[in-house]
Formats: sequence, structure tokens, C-alpha cells
Amino acid sequence: MSSDVYSPGPAPGTVVDQAGVMQQIPEAWELLLPGDAALTRRVKAAGEHYVVQERKGRRTFSRGVWAPASTIRQIAATLQEERSTDSYARRKAADADRRERSQAEYVQEFLAAVVQFLEFHPRYSDLAQQLAQAVTAHATPVGSGTVARTQRISVSQRAEAAVIAWMRHHTTGYDDMFIPRVRGQRREVRRMLAKRSHTLLQTYRRGMEQDEHCPLRKALTTDTP
Repeated sequence: MSSDVYSPGPAPGTVVDQAGVMQQIPEAWELLLPGDAALTRRVKAAGEHYVVQERKGRRTFSRGVWAPASTIRQIAATLQEERSTDSYARRKAADADRRERSQAEYVQEFLAAVVQFLEFHPRYSDLAQQLAQAVTAHATPVGSGTVARTQRISVSQRAEAAVIAWMRHHTTGYDDMFIPRVRGQRREVRRMLAKRSHTLLQTYRRGMEQDEHCPLRKALTTDTP
């Protein structure tokens, strides 16, 4: 069974292996496009196949799995039969309900973590809740790809990173900045803006007087429902 990962080839029906050598796809094979995870898993487990991925920048995209057409059709038919049963429908409904409950619990956990990170002075407690709601609404949706969805760091760390990211886009001119394509330059700009955001948050933690021109107040007025 082939378990190597290939890149798309220069011509239809070809792939390139990890050594850079072009391989011709065997006859009677088909490309199973991404989209049906269960079908893809079963096809990969059934026998020889080629996994095709393409790297663009820092991201890697699945381009599908090449496998014998007969294998794909047989497994697809079996899956369709399984999915037509009442027991499958009940299981899917139960799974969806469980995911929905889990998501709702995480949203509340994340919201609390954001409020805890902000730790605003009592005079700004309402503003803290407003900011926490805005950050949470942006960061927690499933599939959003934000730092709030990662499992590599703690929830408290995710909350801090999400607040700083939200402020970078809403309280600074980051989105309109021209940043030279120099290695490390964007990271340095983000570091500088994060420091500025931390400084602003600190004024709210201390309960300092804020005027109407505060970028955080303005962002919450214009960018939250």
C-alpha cells in the first residue's frame, strides 16, 4: 500500500513524488476529490493509493486521493447504503447535538477567559463585557481558523492572543499599512502593535479616564452590533 504524499504533476494524470520524480497514474484510477472524509478514509485503507497535496506559502492543501476507480465506486455505494438507514440518521443527529453543546460550552469558557485576561477596572466592566463578546463572536466559530480554535496552547493564552489580534485589526491601522516584503518585517510590525494594544488595555485596568477618541471605544461603537 502506498502511503507517500505526492504533489500535483505537470500534466493530467501525473503526480510528483517526494524525490521530485514524476509518476504516471495507473490506468483505471480516479482522483477522489476532498469533501467526504469517511469515503476518503475508507479508500485510503482499502489498498494502494496516492495522496496528493499542494503547498502554497505556509499552508498545505489537499488535492485528493488517486485510487482504483472500482474501489472508489464500491466504497461509495456501501457508504450510501449505510447513510440511508434510520440508525445512521439518528447517529448523525446525536453527533450534531453533541457538537453543538460542546461548541456552546467552549464559547462560554472562552468568553470567561477573555474577561479574565482583560481584568478591567470595575468602572469599565460593561466595556470589558462588550469587548469580550466582540472578540468571542469573531474568534470562536467552528472553522474560523483563528487562534481560538487551536489546541496547542491553553484557553487563557488563546484568549490573550485573540484579544490582541482583534485590536490589531480594529484599533490600529494595520489593515491599511504598507509593509515591505522583508523577512521578519510583518512580525516586527505585529509585535509593535501588540505592545501598543497592551498599553491601551493597561489604562482600562487602572481605571484611567478615557476620552471619546479612544480607539477601543470607537472600534466597539462602530464594529459591534
